[in-house]
Amino acid sequence: MKEVSTKISLLFLIVLFFYACDSTKRVPNGKKLLAKSVILVDNNKENSEEVTELLSQKTNTKFLNLPFSLYFYNWAKPNHDSLFAEKFLKDSVRFERISKLLSSKQVYRLGESFWYSGIHNFLKNTGEPPIILDEAKTKKSLTKLKAYYFNQGYFNVDATIKIDSIGLKKVATEYNVTLGKPYIIDTINHEITSPVLDSLYGKTKYLSNIKSGEQYKSDNFESERNRLTNNFRNNGVYNFQQNYISFDIDTIKTGNKANVNLLISDYSFRAGDSLITTPFKIYKISEVNIYTDNPSSKNKVKIVDSVVYNNYNLYSIDKLKYRPKAITDAVFITKGGIYADYKNNLTSRSLNNFKVFTYPSIQYEVDPRDSLQSSLIANIYLSPRKKYSFGASFDALHSNIQDFGLSGNTSFSIRNLFNGAETFEIAARGNIGSSQDLANPDNTFFNISEYGADMRLNFPRLFFPIKTDKILPKEMIPSTQISLGFAKQQNIGLDKENFTGSITYNWTPKRYNAVRFDLVNIQYIKNINVNNYFNVYRSSYAALNNIANNYLIEQEYLNENGNLTIPIGTNWFLDQVLGENQSINPTPSDLDEIRSINERKNRLTENNLIIASSYSFSKTTKTNLLDNNFYVLRTKLETAGNLLSLFADGSNQPLGPNGNKTFFDIEFSQYVKAEFEYIKHFDLRNNKVFATRTFFGIAIPYGNSNSIPFSRSYFGGGSNDNRAWRPYGLGPGRSGARNDFNEANMKILLNAEFRFKIFGKLRGVLFVDAGNIWNVLDNVEDEELIFDGLASLKDIAVGSGFGFRYDFGFVVARFDFGFKTYNPAHEEGKRWFREYNFSNTVFNVGINYPF
Repeated sequence: MKEVSTKISLLFLIVLFFYACDSTKRVPNGKKLLAKSVILVDNNKENSEEVTELLSQKTNTKFLNLPFSLYFYNWAKPNHDSLFAEKFLKDSVRFERISKLLSSKQVYRLGESFWYSGIHNFLKNTGEPPIILDEAKTKKSLTKLKAYYFNQGYFNVDATIKIDSIGLKKVATEYNVTLGKPYIIDTINHEITSPVLDSLYGKTKYLSNIKSGEQYKSDNFESERNRLTNNFRNNGVYNFQQNYISFDIDTIKTGNKANVNLLISDYSFRAGDSLITTPFKIYKISEVNIYTDNPSSKNKVKIVDSVVYNNYNLYSIDKLKYRPKAITDAVFITKGGIYADYKNNLTSRSLNNFKVFTYPSIQYEVDPRDSLQSSLIANIYLSPRKKYSFGASFDALHSNIQDFGLSGNTSFSIRNLFNGAETFEIAARGNIGSSQDLANPDNTFFNISEYGADMRLNFPRLFFPIKTDKILPKEMIPSTQISLGFAKQQNIGLDKENFTGSITYNWTPKRYNAVRFDLVNIQYIKNINVNNYFNVYRSSYAALNNIANNYLIEQEYLNENGNLTIPIGTNWFLDQVLGENQSINPTPSDLDEIRSINERKNRLTENNLIIASSYSFSKTTKTNLLDNNFYVLRTKLETAGNLLSLFADGSNQPLGPNGNKTFFDIEFSQYVKAEFEYIKHFDLRNNKVFATRTFFGIAIPYGNSNSIPFSRSYFGGGSNDNRAWRPYGLGPGRSGARNDFNEANMKILLNAEFRFKIFGKLRGVLFVDAGNIWNVLDNVEDEELIFDGLASLKDIAVGSGFGFRYDFGFVVARFDFGFKTYNPAHEEGKRWFREYNFSNTVFNVGINYPF
């Protein structure tokens, strides 16, 4: 019976699909669906996005040459509201019967439900209505095509259009473009009447975007206009605008050559009824006024407090609340300097970085005291944000740790704390949850909890005891953050307490470069419930218990099933094998595995004190959100434990239980860590992007450590990693992820994605991920886990698959299906495509793109 029902359901879906696949179902009588549109340029088909986007009317979006977007739209009922009213509201008998089960109000609201309304609205919004042929738009497209190629230097371009019927209610359009011979730039001359502009032009003439011998392209002329405008305005020509630049192009009897004459006229302005023309001149700044309360007009608002500092005038309608140096250090417009647009931008960015003002307003006026009318007064208006702000949020959540949870966050901010535009933030968070997988002796619903607090103090400058202006000039917009944090878990894992603190400096050497320097980053992790180790790391327990079953164990250390109790039985067994008074002598192979289990247990349960310093550098060529042709480079170098090691040596600190140096009786970590990441996006046009990522990271313990703390180690797998494996489910090496949370101190990762548009807001992706983690130069001795030169690269795991992205505008939802393509955990010869099926697929859900 079940098999028959499945077949009926499948048949129903097939019928529904083909019913929707009638692409002309929503095409009105007498109209034609634009089913195909082709552009032929010199009899060659043109598919570039730059050209196809010129068409005012394009066909419905297609995927695999099928208009799925139209099919989705056709699935929706166009008049679902009237159908619902006909079915329920106008049928009094049915309405009365349904009202007895629900209520009259609920019957009316039923029409707004997902099944009767929401699903149809979703299909309409996701899909696309049929594109009906509009001959006016085809003529407009023809004009655009001719204009486009004209601007590419084809001054004799010709274009025609042909419309053919290709079926019932369907037509195809064919645009035929004949280019002819392109025009080439020949001579380039200039006529610049203002001596100031002529001099500035001559200094940068070699940077011109218009070059003799190149094909004429209008874009190059527009780029040259922008270049000249920026050059003039950044060198003091305050009132220059792009419209003063024009080009005279001579193509008469030149034999497909274009002679260019650059024309820049003088400055003109209207004074009363007269139009006055005068040469452009360079303006200097005679005065800089800073209004810290942003009055609408300084003449209408009484200034109560003012101060002159370092040639800057600061005004306030109340007592001045800011230290003058703090404000003026962020201003790059200087008295006596020449006007420059880039100084305005730098000043705006720097003041905006304070986070105590909204975006500043910078205005200029000609100084009336200057008889030559070549001086400017700069007025900078600042709008303070509220000194105090409070925020709170509340969420219900579900995760792999808790079946149900409630979380809350609160934050409180104080701006301009010390009158130097500093901001102080304090935030508290808490979470209570319910989990059936964790111990619950009191049988309470909320049996797990986590809470914490963080404090951050931000300075819009380098907070350092000595001057650093010569090392990091203020043009780099430096800032400092001092932070402290505490978090505690209860009934989660080993019930950690986490103390953190840091002093961090940030600056931007260039517009799209960023540097972060952690002078000191402190983390102390204290494990409260170490006896819960084997309840959390079940793989280690299973391995230890299987070995213990081979030996005679006293009954008091076993449960009713004959397994080691936790923690009494497991601790007793480890002590009897590895302790001073050992009573169990296992085989050599069992002894090696028990030692390995005990070493991992000691490492993951020990308290960690990490005092590190790090330097991070990042660079990107991405200029805006729509840029799909860019790269991102990130590097990081971190060292830990060096200062503590010197302190321990100099103060004769006692050694810890493992024979390592201590700081206040806590063994500290010592290591060096380096990371490199490179992301590259290639814009393939037509809504197609090819994206790649390369990552390499290594952390090497030395001195006081022979392993890396868990919080500083690497893991493989997950929605932003190798998507064919779950988080912590890959490696190390070819070990096959034998532990619960597999980690190591070296990682290689390579990702590649081909992204494409399916229709509407739905995107598709094909991906390949490759990488793994290994142990290197630490205390691990298992050869399967260790990176041993180039030969270990054969342990790189490969996953591949497909996914979908749905763009909600403010966020992108991501769904990926990963398949294990090459699994190094299998024996050689059986690693490729052994698990390439849906039963072994890994489903990943994420937010936004993985890289």
